[in-house]
Amino acid sequence: MEAIPARARAYVACVALGALLCLLPLPSVHTPWWAVAPLAALYAGCQQISRWRPLGTFYPVLLAGAFLLPPPAAALVALPGALLSPVAGRSRATRRIWRAAELVVAVWAAARVHWALGGRDAVVTPDFPYALLPALAAVLAFCLVLSVLDGGILALAETVPVRRAWRGLFLRSLAPIGVHGLAGLMMAVLWRSPYGPFAALLVLLPMCVSAWVFAQYHRERAAHQATIRALVQAVDIKDGYTRGHSERVGQASTMIARELGMDDERVEVLRFAGILHDVGKLGVPTRLLRKDGPLTPEERRVIELHPEYGHEMVRGIAFLGEARAAVLHHHERLDGSGYPYGLVGTQIPECARVVAVADAFDAMTSTRSYRRARPVAVALEELRRCAGAQFDPRMVAALVQALGRHGWHPAVTAGEEPRATPPADTRLGAQP
Repeated sequence: MEAIPARARAYVACVALGALLCLLPLPSVHTPWWAVAPLAALYAGCQQISRWRPLGTFYPVLLAGAFLLPPPAAALVALPGALLSPVAGRSRATRRIWRAAELVVAVWAAARVHWALGGRDAVVTPDFPYALLPALAAVLAFCLVLSVLDGGILALAETVPVRRAWRGLFLRSLAPIGVHGLAGLMMAVLWRSPYGPFAALLVLLPMCVSAWVFAQYHRERAAHQATIRALVQAVDIKDGYTRGHSERVGQASTMIARELGMDDERVEVLRFAGILHDVGKLGVPTRLLRKDGPLTPEERRVIELHPEYGHEMVRGIAFLGEARAAVLHHHERLDGSGYPYGLVGTQIPECARVVAVADAFDAMTSTRSYRRARPVAVALEELRRCAGAQFDPRMVAALVQALGRHGWHPAVTAGEEPRATPPADTRLGAQP
């Protein structure tokens, strides 16, 4: 949304007008400033803290306002913080107005639903579990309004197709906003209890800590991704002939792992294994990787060292886990004729057996200068033929089932630099 289109600006203006209509009744209703002022200041302060320490969103404060205050007053809580919140890119004023307007409308809708269902009395004299019903309805309204408005801005400002703009927005946001709603309800109940507002503020402490930990996790994950991306880019630059091969092997490895019922954490490790399986090529002389003629036995032995080179490169990267074993053993064969150690059967780590199938499948279905890509069905038939001797039949069956269910839609296409002779490890059954 760097340059905001005119239609998106018009949409923002309409939502801003709606927000003003939500706030208009303020002069005619009894506004409990004793709650509006501290809640608005708290939300604004939290937004400013997020400039330096990412702590996530502060919906519990807004929802506490929706549970405590009349709808126009509750909507006012979001206004100062949203208008002062940090934004990136150009058109900052428009972005701030948009954020403020959508939050005002969403909080107003949540407060309106909560009060219409008798939620005000439920907060003053909490009667659980019945006090949860108005709060749950308010959270659903808050989540629904945000999803509808966000989908609209995605369609108009980000040119996301209309069919996809709203897809999954509500369901993805329901769980986290539901947790924030429970925290907001706890704040509201404590606020109106003999313990007072200070006790209500204590509810935010575990929320802030958990949000900070979550932000740290995402920063660490981003660093991991950057490390892997740098290694893969280095391989692609050195051996442009198979550009994109690593990402596609990672994709196929992920499909096999999911078909085998592995948990999400292990699936991610298998994706890393597929992406990094050829990183050892960085240790192979470029003249060998780009050689036009056939390889001599000595040159072949040098290329066969690339799994060991790769393992040396990644063995100190702790987050890769068992992916490091896949880098080392993805050219082993069940019958013991592989390399570097000639392991047999289950001596070969499971992750390496997954990557071996994914690697061979992509090699066959990618276009090379010496041949066109084989059809997926032909490649799978070849994998079945070699199952039991070269490949683990269980991994081959998992890939066949996954492709039958989802098809093969590689996210990255191969580079097609002309070359007279293929590198030794691009043919199914070849050793390197």
